[in-house]
Amino acid sequence: MWILLALFILAAYFLIIRPQQRRRKQMEALQHSIGPGDEIVTVAGLYGKVVEIDDKTVTLEVAPGVTNRYARQAIGQVVTPADKPEAESQPASSDVVEPE
Repeated sequence: MWILLALFILAAYFLIIRPQQRRRKQMEALQHSIGPGDEIVTVAGLYGKVVEIDDKTVTLEVAPGVTNRYARQAIGQVVTPADKPEAESQPASSDVVEPE
């Protein structure tokens, strides 16, 4: 019986606790690697450009001249050019056919 309980605890550690710790460390590294000029998405889904950053907060420009201040933990991901919604909605220049 004790062996079964120990196996259950060991399995829970490797299947639940360890991957969660790894994800937490990756998010902390991401949140500390950003700087002014980076485009990010908050955990709530708001896109913005980092204007200013300090130890606990980040100031995002969400529209020209409009800034919001968020906690660093609110940063969900850094936007890469392939992730931008504008790139998906606009056709690529090779897809556009010019009429003759």
